[in-house]
Amino acid sequence: MTDHDEIFERVAEQIEPFNKKGVDLTDATTFAGDLEWDSLTVMDFVAAVEDEFDILITMNMQAEIDTVGQLVATISKLKKAA
Repeated sequence: MTDHDEIFERVAEQIEPFNKKGVDLTDATTFAGDLEWDSLTVMDFVAAVEDEFDILITMNMQAEIDTVGQLVATISKLKKAA
């Protein structure tokens, strides 16, 4: 299993409680469009991801993350920098 696949699986586990529509997740799944999350859901989800991976995702980073794949890439980068 690649680093990307491992992180994707862990992110998918964090998305599950927030995935009210049962959307099938891919790297291209968007948080606002596909999952239809509002800003409060995003903030709760980001807190869960930060706890899961022991990282800090800044507001500037969050503004540039639209898809699950972008989030996985950001987590991978942050974990390598730690």
